[in-house]
Amino acid sequence: MRHYIFSLSAFCCLLLLTGCKKEQFFPQASGRPYEVLVVLENQIWNDPAGRALFDILDTDVPCLPQSERSFHITQIEPKDLSANFSIFRNIILVNIDKTQYSRTGMRFMRNKYAMDQIVLTINSPSQEDLRQFCIDHKQEVIDFLTRSEMNRLIKELETKYSKVTYDLAWQIFTCRFHAPKELTSYKKGEQFFWTSNNTASGLENICMYSYPYEGPETFNKEYMVAKRDSVMKANLPGEKPGMYMKTDSLCTIVKPINVHNSYAMEMRGLWYMENDCMGGPYVSHSRVDTETNRVIVVEGFVYAPEKMKRGLIRRLEGSLYTLQLPQEQYSLIETGLEEEATKTKEGKK
Repeated sequence: MRHYIFSLSAFCCLLLLTGCKKEQFFPQASGRPYEVLVVLENQIWNDPAGRALFDILDTDVPCLPQSERSFHITQIEPKDLSANFSIFRNIILVNIDKTQYSRTGMRFMRNKYAMDQIVLTINSPSQEDLRQFCIDHKQEVIDFLTRSEMNRLIKELETKYSKVTYDLAWQIFTCRFHAPKELTSYKKGEQFFWTSNNTASGLENICMYSYPYEGPETFNKEYMVAKRDSVMKANLPGEKPGMYMKTDSLCTIVKPINVHNSYAMEMRGLWYMENDCMGGPYVSHSRVDTETNRVIVVEGFVYAPEKMKRGLIRRLEGSLYTLQLPQEQYSLIETGLEEEATKTKEGKK
């Protein structure tokens, strides 16, 4: 009996050790946020089909004061997909074969070669089909890769977040909200708060405010810009009289989005300081708290004249998705693409 118990214990330990070894040798994905590796033959990459894919990744981020591409792009031949390259955080694999594919399509897999990795596969019967597919599905690819990166940030913010911002969101609005942990300076107002990292370089800011919901017109562009301007003028004045934050209404994009399976309105654009030389990008989410019949607005804005702003504003934008209204369930951003089942080396799920 003792021998049986010992053997069973040894077997269990062996299973645990085997599991640990597999876990140990499955590397963490590498690379910077918004960095994409394209695996495609050099000749095709330089042909119209490859240029169409490049044009997707080379698209400028909207509403930034300077031109900044959406992604860092690296391209290699399929034969060069070694262990070092296979652990990139974002990979696009392109397969062109008319004997295997009758039409062009794409799907993705998580953690194919490394943990916390996204591999997007595009299969096509011909270069011409691939070129047309890239033209037709340009925004879909951009949105997928952007949302995947933001979901990584959202997961990180589950444990590493600003307690100052969280406490203010709860005390004033009874909402849960996880902003980057560096945002510790703050100011409170009437149904308003502002938090910031308060640095000399790369100034990141979060604002949250509310106002009564007055029907569908509450979510039109003119109404939202006017509300933003009035709130910012009252709560974030400049250093001297006559200085206050304003919205550049000519560079403002408004569109409906889905957050935690609920309707929200996204607004992004540029802000500037009236009678001063400050300015930069901003992005906000406006949502209706049905319990109080009020619009809750959470916004991130950046002031960083000395550096590129894509990474800063996208970091704040990702945090906006963590806002949970009262009695709302947490969820990640929907990627909008079909997902493949992750397989082990043995081919089992």
